[in-house]
Amino acid sequence: MKVVLPGGTGQVGAVLDRALTAAGHEVVVLTRRPKREREIGWDGETIGPWAEVIDGCDVVINLAGRSVSCRYTDENLRDMMDSRVNSARVVGEAVAAAARPPRVWLQMSTATIYAHRFDAANDEATGVIGGSEAGVPDYWAYSVEIAKNWERAQAEAPTPGTRKVALRSAMVMSPDRGGVFDVLLRLARLGLGGPVAGGAQYVSWIHDEDFVRAVEFLIARDDIEGPVNLASPGPLRHRQLMRALRAARGVLVGLPATRLMAQLGAWAMRSDTELLLKSRRVVPGRLCAAGFTFTHPEWDKAAADLVRRAREPRSAPRGEHGPTRPLSRRRP
Repeated sequence: MKVVLPGGTGQVGAVLDRALTAAGHEVVVLTRRPKREREIGWDGETIGPWAEVIDGCDVVINLAGRSVSCRYTDENLRDMMDSRVNSARVVGEAVAAAARPPRVWLQMSTATIYAHRFDAANDEATGVIGGSEAGVPDYWAYSVEIAKNWERAQAEAPTPGTRKVALRSAMVMSPDRGGVFDVLLRLARLGLGGPVAGGAQYVSWIHDEDFVRAVEFLIARDDIEGPVNLASPGPLRHRQLMRALRAARGVLVGLPATRLMAQLGAWAMRSDTELLLKSRRVVPGRLCAAGFTFTHPEWDKAAADLVRRAREPRSAPRGEHGPTRPLSRRRP
C-alpha cells in the first residue's frame, strides 16, 4: 500500500517509516525540510503540490506538530496548538479534494487529553477528559485544549469517503537517540533515574513494536473509527517505571528528585515538568476489545528489550532514518 506520513521525520515518524518500508509498503514523508528522494516539502498550513500524493494513496498518518519537548512558554504553547490544528485541517482539505481519497486517515493525538488522576485508569468509554483538575498548573489545561482541538480538526473535516481514527498515543518507547526512552535511559545511567516528586504519578507508555502493530491493526480494521488509546495495558507509577529501567540497565542507584529539582532540570534541558509530573493512567480499551494483543505488555520485559537494542549500533538520531534494523514484521 501507499502511505503518506505528514510530519514523518520525528522519532515516531522514523519508527513508522522504518517498519512500513521494511514491510514493503511505499512511504512518502511530508516535511518542511525534505532531504531524501521520497520526502516532499510542505508548510503544514496551506494546500500545495504536496497534496497530489494524498490523491490515490491508501493511508494517511498525520504526525505533524511542534515537539512537546520544549519550555512551555506562551509562544511555544501557541505554536503547539497552531502546528497541530493547522496541519490536521490542511490534511483534511487535501483528503476532501482528492479524486481518489485514502481509505483511512490516522491522526496523531495524545493521551494527555485525559485528566491528571490516580484513582482509576482512563479508557475511551469511561475516561475523564482533563482540563478542570484542582491543584495542577493552569497551563496543563491548555495542553488538554490542544489535544481536543487537534482531534476536532480531524473530526470536522468533510471526508465521507475516508475512515478517520484519532491515535491517543502514550509515550512511544524506542531506542532512537533523542526520544523519550533515550532521555530516561541516560538519566538512569548517570544515577539520576530515581523517582521524581515522590514518583506516585502514573506513566502510560507503548513499546515501539506494539505502536507499529497497533497502527497496522487499525489500518486493517474497517470497523474502527474515532479515538483509540495507543498505550500498553500496564501503566505504572513513575517510581516503578524507573526502578525497572535501572534494573534493565544494571544501575543500582537512582537519586530521587524533588519537584523543585525537576523544574530546574527541565529548565536546563529546555523542557517542561508536565511531561514528568502529570499522572497519565491510560489503558487501551478499544484495542483490547477488538482483539489486539500486545507483544510487550509488561514494562520490565519491554525495558530489557529496549536497553538491549539501545546498546547496539543501529539507532539513528532523532529525525534521521539511518542504518537501523526494521521492527518485527509480525502481524497483529
